[in-house]
Amino acid sequence: MRIVEIIQKKRDKKELTKEEIAFFVKGYTAGEIPDYQASALLMACFLNGLSEEETSCLTMEMMNSGDVLSLPFSHTVDKHSTGGVGDGVSLAIAPIVAAAGGKVAMMSGRGLGHTGGTLDKLDSIEGYDSALSVERFFETIGRVGCSIIGQTERLAPADKKLYALRDATGTVECKELITASILSKKLAEGVESLVLDVKTGSGAFMKKKEDAIELAEMMVKICKRMGRKVVAFVTDMDRPLGNKVGNLLEVQEAIEALQGRAPEDYMELTVRLSEEMLVLCGVATREQAKARVMEVIENGSALRTFREMAAMQGGNAELIDHPECFSKAKYNRVVYARESGYISRINAEGYGVAALLLGAGRNKKEDKIIPEAGIEILKKTGDCVEKGQPIAILYANNVTLFEESERRLHSSVEYSSKRVEKSPLFLAKID
Repeated sequence: MRIVEIIQKKRDKKELTKEEIAFFVKGYTAGEIPDYQASALLMACFLNGLSEEETSCLTMEMMNSGDVLSLPFSHTVDKHSTGGVGDGVSLAIAPIVAAAGGKVAMMSGRGLGHTGGTLDKLDSIEGYDSALSVERFFETIGRVGCSIIGQTERLAPADKKLYALRDATGTVECKELITASILSKKLAEGVESLVLDVKTGSGAFMKKKEDAIELAEMMVKICKRMGRKVVAFVTDMDRPLGNKVGNLLEVQEAIEALQGRAPEDYMELTVRLSEEMLVLCGVATREQAKARVMEVIENGSALRTFREMAAMQGGNAELIDHPECFSKAKYNRVVYARESGYISRINAEGYGVAALLLGAGRNKKEDKIIPEAGIEILKKTGDCVEKGQPIAILYANNVTLFEESERRLHSSVEYSSKRVEKSPLFLAKID
């Protein structure tokens, strides 16, 4: 078998066999197929697409390119979001589901660009170790019910190489390649069930609702083919989620959610996804799930679980009890409304970029994150404001960063003389 013949076959819009896909994945992972040939095949896939069978085979081969974990627990579940602005709900969902009886094995990533990464948020907790060994990962889940760590070097190494190549060759936006990338990592964790949150809107990777639904449907089909229980939601990311954007700020908002006092949209997403995870992993019926979620929030057991997880992973758990003791940005600047009326739209990507400019995100993987940097949102879509009224607070450790960030934030806010109805948060469910 020759890689050039496989490239030519996909170039000519023909379907690749399981053996040809395996040859490519194994050869590229081992360094036997050079980048230029792998790039050619990825571009052929991007332009001509992949069938469901091809996508399933690619996912399987990428999953099996390294270790595939066998979790020694029942009722295992994970949740994956395709990324957004202010979307730190994984930090609240994992301990809620664990406190309610599920076993949450979550391997997360870091942010790049305007979307935040779960691991970057957890780094805000002094001492938190997201690079646990597999044995320590299992131990934490066994004792606490949940653990959130980074992808190990031996988990789906084919994806790590292929994603870097896709990023450099303009082939990231291929739905079939996205599906294989996400699911190869998630299924290698060994979980029995998976809840997917596919974002759509200005702050999401998928800008159009139709594209997000198509991606969600594809991931659900592939998951089912591989014997996993799965549900996908398409949710709105045309506006930031919650009231805080930035790593340390989002940890604090997750703690507020575990106390039942986060903003309405943040609580809606957290509760709904937690319910679905409990139902999917078999620890609650649909009738029981919401009551179980609210119970562990109200009795404090979800917050205690988060505290215990942080402590088990080396974090300063006292900060969970006293979030006011987290480090604070050296400087802040209040942003004022430029018009009177109603806020008709907030461009989520614009707010994400504004936070990035303050140091809350990275343009390149080697960029350093400033945990304290970010934005506190005081007024949201649909709110009535007077000109000169505060709409946000910017936080940074360098005052020179405020001007450009504030300019980006202002350009992301639209005003109207009439009240605007908020769009629903949940747009579709695929199961």
